[in-house]
Amino acid sequence: MDELVAGRVPLPVVMAELARMRPVFHSEADLQHAFARVLWELDPEVQCRLEVRQSTSDGVEHLDLLCITSQGRTAVEFKYIKSAWSGAVGAGPSGEQYALKPHGAPDVSRRDFVFDVARLESFCARPDQNGLALMVTNTSALWREPKPSAKRPRDFEFRLHQGGELAGTLLWGGGDYPPNTRVLRGTYPLRWQPYSLQPGAAGEFRYLALFVEPSGTAPTEPDAS
Repeated sequence: MDELVAGRVPLPVVMAELARMRPVFHSEADLQHAFARVLWELDPEVQCRLEVRQSTSDGVEHLDLLCITSQGRTAVEFKYIKSAWSGAVGAGPSGEQYALKPHGAPDVSRRDFVFDVARLESFCARPDQNGLALMVTNTSALWREPKPSAKRPRDFEFRLHQGGELAGTLLWGGGDYPPNTRVLRGTYPLRWQPYSLQPGAAGEFRYLALFVEPSGTAPTEPDAS
């Protein structure tokens, strides 16, 4: 199921079609809906379920999207991190108007994405279900390697820049805030891909996709009803 969504559809195919249909999104919920729709249009046998309850050792959590076929299942967590950008996209005299408001500090966005990867590792405790952590962003600070600084940033081990890697025990602030510590069982090379290019400042969009391998040995019910 490596690099496949629901055991059938290659993710690069999904993202290429998604970028063609929707080069920009209004919100994370907009991204989730568009991704599910494009996936279904590419392969109508894929069943998509939003906000699915998942049982974990810490209780019950909700998954952004579950994609299901007879060949496999993929649990997907989305992040859409925005820098300020406004413009029109699409055909017609004016196209569809977008006015993106910026998120907060990039360190929090990095932390939340790593949290998604860790959550997906806990969700993929069955042999037929992999995971996908997907971030789309026009915030270049996330894919560019930060400049060296005299003081070690609190998110140093959560960095997501091109060519980096997430693996093992990740400490926030060197371990001074244990609730943010995450231990990853997998190793995740960070390879950003182009998504779309729009005019103006912050008009470049890229995406980062990390696949989580299954860890379980037997399906766990209930299903996605």
